[in-house]
Amino acid sequence: MSEDLTARLAALNDSAAFNRWAGFRVVAAKEGEVELELPWRAEVGQYAGFLHASLVSGLIDTACGFAAASIVGRVLASHVAVNFMAPAVGRSFLARGQVVRAGRRQVFARAELFAMNEAGDSKLVATGETLLMRDGA
Repeated sequence: MSEDLTARLAALNDSAAFNRWAGFRVVAAKEGEVELELPWRAEVGQYAGFLHASLVSGLIDTACGFAAASIVGRVLASHVAVNFMAPAVGRSFLARGQVVRAGRRQVFARAELFAMNEAGDSKLVATGETLLMRDGA
């Protein structure tokens, strides 16, 4: 995957206060695709010890947005839909975002979120889709 693109998206990620607070990290990127990681810590959990739904949604939204940004530049979400498939429990979480279609004004992207356990095994815990507008469109 492109080191330059990964570094550019990591810098964009670092410029967002929410992403810094949450602990999102860009781990890989290539045109139209991105991978984000979030290590588990107690502050991102909800009352039953699962990753909070707002952070599941945030990871889906950010993975889709960064995948889109890798092709068209900065984007703004106009619609986000998240499907929660299983409790998000793990030592870390990996979101994979991918552009489905990039048009002149809008970009459609999807993402999957995996919970990673201590052995490095993964479990799909959420999926999502976004419709994004080019910034300034």
